[in-house]
Amino acid sequence: MTRDPESVLAAHLAAMQGRPLAQATRDRLAQAMLDWFTAGWSAIGMAGATALHRLAAASMPGQGPAPVFGGPSLQPLAAGFANAGIAHLREIDDAHRAAMLHPGVVAISPVMALAATQPLPMRRAADAIIAGYEVALRVGEVLGTRHAAGFHATATAGCVGAAAASAVALGLPQAQLHHAMGIAATQSAGLWQLVDDEAHESKSLHPAFAVRNGMMAAWAAQAGFPGARAFVTGRRGLYALLQGDGPLAALDGELDAPERLNTATIKAWPCCAQLFTPLDAAREIMDRHRPAPHEIESVDVTIFPHALKIAGVHWPSKAAETAFCLRYVMATLLLSGRLGIEDMETPDLHSPTLLALAERVRVATDDGFQQAFPRKRPARVIITMQDGRSFSSLRELRRGDPEDPFDWPQLQARMRAFVPAMTDAQAVRIADWCATFADASRDDEPCLPSPELFGR
Repeated sequence: MTRDPESVLAAHLAAMQGRPLAQATRDRLAQAMLDWFTAGWSAIGMAGATALHRLAAASMPGQGPAPVFGGPSLQPLAAGFANAGIAHLREIDDAHRAAMLHPGVVAISPVMALAATQPLPMRRAADAIIAGYEVALRVGEVLGTRHAAGFHATATAGCVGAAAASAVALGLPQAQLHHAMGIAATQSAGLWQLVDDEAHESKSLHPAFAVRNGMMAAWAAQAGFPGARAFVTGRRGLYALLQGDGPLAALDGELDAPERLNTATIKAWPCCAQLFTPLDAAREIMDRHRPAPHEIESVDVTIFPHALKIAGVHWPSKAAETAFCLRYVMATLLLSGRLGIEDMETPDLHSPTLLALAERVRVATDDGFQQAFPRKRPARVIITMQDGRSFSSLRELRRGDPEDPFDWPQLQARMRAFVPAMTDAQAVRIADWCATFADASRDDEPCLPSPELFGR
């Protein structure tokens, strides 16, 4: 009898836990962990992090053993919720081209919260995180571009990924793992209307609620509650009701391929990932031709239309909108030669020099570029100088994509750039702990994330 794709996926997740992990996957997992800690640390001290601390403590009260970025330890559900939201605040957490979501915050956050409360060997923690990536990315790819235009896939597909990660961390058998994903799918939500209504500050709640619902789904399955079996492909499953248009084969196909973790992107810029290729193109022009900002006549940016459905802010009215404004990030990069955390947190939105350059940034879309989306993210930047010279660059892939990855030293340097307040000792401690995931000899050691790793 033919099994539904969801059953095949559940069996695949169970089988993954019993086979050796390739060293490349171990290394990539260590990188994902370092990226997650970088994202969380970068937001410590932000008003949004303080609000998430308070929300988690108020709605899920009680001190607990699970560390939280920049705050007191909480119960695991509260910690998973808070850390997922905090690690998403800066928009520097990892991403994925085909799935169009942020996998690390939904896969890692619940596992780290659970690891602090129960005996969890390093290998099972690794399996749980890898399962979270596998499910979130496969479901996100299946849901596709039409879904991603209306829904934040980190909240929808990410909720199912968080459930898978939690279920594996809890040691649930295959049947209950399937139930956990099915329960989580019925709680998947996350509308992009918040962007249309300028509620960008609430975007971090999408992964936070996804992790909360995913963890609860795993506990519910453990308690004996059944879940939807065909939670993606059923008549009233995610694909039918949430405007899915991606390839259904992504759910249970290519099971012998490397783990989906290996296909994620680590972000090079502190803004929405939809804007990376134009920034990469501008960086190439700057490195090659060094155009003086005051001599720039115009900057023409052509990009795939989907980018502006999410990052379509014409000009920011507040710091939370800077990450979604192409004109702002482009003008800032060209003017100062860099785009840093401080440019997003404390922007001078009324700077005459910045405004003058931003007014010369012209944005257009290309339907041909859209046809390559989401596998590629084409963007062309043409900088025309006042003396008539013109410089052009076309980028289809982003720095940090699997085809153009960071290495371990570069990721350590990236962490220090995104978290300048971190001390050398703290940076070494975090990097060393993340690196243990790459060491097979430590698989049987307990996974015990210390509060010191979270800035406490």
